[in-house]
Amino acid sequence: MSVNTDEARRRAETLFKKEQQLREAEQAMTEYQAELHATRQKTARLRALRLARDAASKKKTPPADQKGARKLQGKLAGESQQA
Repeated sequence: MSVNTDEARRRAETLFKKEQQLREAEQAMTEYQAELHATRQKTARLRALRLARDAASKKKTPPADQKGARKLQGKLAGESQQA
């Protein structure tokens, strides 16, 4: 009888451990997916803020190339008048 009892106990413990591992795996996957979702939301929010900031900065100041081109044109016009 003791052998049957020990065998039944061992099986029950093995089954319990497997069930516990499954529960822990499900919980870990749920946490992973929640973190992934939060990271994606944060990334999207930051991207939107960056794009809005870039768009606002483009409206406020003309690009550096245009300023440089104006100065260069002014210098060239001054040189041609002197010659």
